[in-house]
Amino acid sequence: GKFGRVPAQNKPKDMDSENKKINDARIAVLNQTEELIGLKKAKAAKDKIDAASKKEKSLKKKYEKLLKEQKAIKAELEDLMIRRFFVVPSFEIYGGVAGLFDFGPPGSALKDQFLEFWRRHFVIYEDMLEITSVCVTPYKVLETSGHVAKFADFMVKDVKEGNCFRADKLLENHIDDVVAGSISKEKREELLTIKANADAYDAKGLGAMLKKLNVKAPGTGNDLTEPFPFNLMFGTQIGPSGHSPGFLRPETAQSIFVNFKRLLEYNRERMPFAAAQIGLAFRNEISPRAGLLRVREFLQAEIEHFVNPKDKSHKRFANIADIKANLLPREAQKGECKCLVMSFGEAVEKKIIDNETLAYFLARTQLFLHRCGINPLKLRFRQHLADEMAHYAADCWDAEIYLRGYKWVEVAGHADRSAYDLKVHSKATNKDLQARLTLDKPRIVNVVEAVPVMKALGKDFKRDSKAVKLYLAGLSKEAVLKLEEDMKPGQATIKVDNKEFILLPKHVEFKKYEKKESTVSYIPSVIEPSFGVGRIIYSILDNALKFEGKGKEKRSILSIPAVIAPVKAGVFTVTNKEELLKFAREVRNELVEDGLACQHDISTTSIGRKYAKADEVGIPFCIAIDDETKVDKCVTIRDRDSWKQVRLAIGEVSTVIGKLCKLKMTFEECIKKYGEFKK
Repeated sequence: GKFGRVPAQNKPKDMDSENKKINDARIAVLNQTEELIGLKKAKAAKDKIDAASKKEKSLKKKYEKLLKEQKAIKAELEDLMIRRFFVVPSFEIYGGVAGLFDFGPPGSALKDQFLEFWRRHFVIYEDMLEITSVCVTPYKVLETSGHVAKFADFMVKDVKEGNCFRADKLLENHIDDVVAGSISKEKREELLTIKANADAYDAKGLGAMLKKLNVKAPGTGNDLTEPFPFNLMFGTQIGPSGHSPGFLRPETAQSIFVNFKRLLEYNRERMPFAAAQIGLAFRNEISPRAGLLRVREFLQAEIEHFVNPKDKSHKRFANIADIKANLLPREAQKGECKCLVMSFGEAVEKKIIDNETLAYFLARTQLFLHRCGINPLKLRFRQHLADEMAHYAADCWDAEIYLRGYKWVEVAGHADRSAYDLKVHSKATNKDLQARLTLDKPRIVNVVEAVPVMKALGKDFKRDSKAVKLYLAGLSKEAVLKLEEDMKPGQATIKVDNKEFILLPKHVEFKKYEKKESTVSYIPSVIEPSFGVGRIIYSILDNALKFEGKGKEKRSILSIPAVIAPVKAGVFTVTNKEELLKFAREVRNELVEDGLACQHDISTTSIGRKYAKADEVGIPFCIAIDDETKVDKCVTIRDRDSWKQVRLAIGEVSTVIGKLCKLKMTFEECIKKYGEFKK
């Protein structure tokens, strides 16, 4: 259907002329280094060692040249993004601020088209409930979620200059430099395994690795301090009193969790269901030096799918079970980190992916990214290492895209967060955040309760009696039985809100009885796909950029898929005669009335130059009005990616462009219907 079609230009046939060359060159260097080390160990003749060393240097030069070419393409892309005002540094005339960027007209339009497609693909197709919430979050909410205590990266400082660096990134960059040199296969695999674990180390482990590998401060070569945690949240005050601290939210998820009860009621108590939110998040990054890939204010698109912890199946899992993906499970994250190509169905069956719902969203993310122009062979899913996951998480996978000049970059996280979030918010607020499952047949259950004696509680505990009452009401069956056992000597000590209370038999009664129940209450687990919009937009542009011609004839082309292209069509005339401009205005008005953004170029530039300018900003279709239009009332539509053309009546243009941009028709199908126009 319309969500199942991947544009032809996104299929993998082109990609690996570029990546295969780099991979082949890298392997050639590794093999030659191994041969050289072997000759030296065997004390081979000097001429053999010299010849092997000369060959290694030659292969390294070839490899380094290919890497430089990728970095040059990265530089050209970033230049194009600024020159054509896709993205520019914020407050540029004041010198800019690291980690803050503004989107210009084409960048804003691309972002809006991307988000509209994201909504169609996820929110509408999956019947999700979308909310919009505030960015300022009270201290208590983020204290409960764990962000106040744990939302931090490890930082190190140059001991002399005081410059700050993110410790795990320094370690990763240092290892990249070392493995590019002449080292044994065993040493290389050891270092790459350390790199894969870089963001999973605690402060002590990270410090030990930095010392072991003799990592110094970039630029100065000075020693570094021991790593220490730096909380990434921007603090603020809510109101003028100074008594209500808060933060700019580091993620959009918490506002969905605190609204869970209303969302469940809105959904008529039906489970499972998903809620979604698109909104800004803020993280005070230590050293943002990677453009849109590491910023301090960014747009997130997050989904929280609530599900019964005992049933994580998905009703549409069969639809995606046979789709194959590049999977990098934690067991494969040693040395070269080779992906497994496996279907999602097989991955769930073998328990590589924990459950159907998590696998379903991984598959839907893959389909979405492919349709956004991400080359299938540049996309993989990497499983979090055991010590990289939060203690409460059941399973986590990141969608990573290979970017020129950066290598593998995370763009979307997929986490089974278990029932942690709703549990902690329920406990902190004493609110019922449970869902209920209606049983096929009622059942008899044994109930054990700790019933507070309010007269005695009120007399002894005064204002704290309500808190003690709520504590007793929230005890599980096992906790009630333990409390009863603890009180057999005559009293028991409990802790409520960091205060200790001594309970006596007069304060509580223990009741045991049988009860018929037709529903079961449970706190839902959460499966969370979270998308970094800025990172994906950069990835789309990186995948879209290609070149035609050489030297002065070299042209940049952004092959952005039509479904998310910022401008859908260019409307051009071959001359500036009024009789042709009249037709151009007619075509332009039809397009914009149908909600299709277009560029109406009335300059005297040649039609070829107009095409080239349109290609550079990613316009997928160009409509040319020529002298024959006066006679046949037809125009030519040119496809950016194939450079093929069709000719059709003016009255059909908007309908055809609309179908092409909504994935209801391919240009090949358009040619079949109207015939290729070759004049």
